[in-house]
Amino acid sequence: QVQLVESGGGLVQAGGSLRLSCAASGRTFSNYHMAWFRQAPGKEREFVAAISRSGGGTGYSDSVKGRFTISRDNAKNTVYLQMNSLKPEDTAVYYCAADRTTKLHTTLAWYDYWGQGTQVTVSS
Repeated sequence: QVQLVESGGGLVQAGGSLRLSCAASGRTFSNYHMAWFRQAPGKEREFVAAISRSGGGTGYSDSVKGRFTISRDNAKNTVYLQMNSLKPEDTAVYYCAADRTTKLHTTLAWYDYWGQGTQVTVSS
């Protein structure tokens, strides 16, 4: 089992920045690919960004590419999402997730463990 706890959400004006953190405990953090997903009201949960176990590989959705950066610190068992140039359409609950398979995936079905989510609200 892996327990994931997100933090860092909040209210920010359009054009602002936030950094989300996700602290992991339980199993060996470096054994898992990690990802961020988000879910806006009335919409399905969608992929945002993913990072490989070593941190050497990353992937982003087109909607956040160039604005968001995913990173991880395996010594601290933490994955981060730096969000810049935020837009009102980025408003959502953001979830981190862990995947123990061998490939880096963008589909939520591959992810075994999920955090409880943190709210990000971007005002216009």
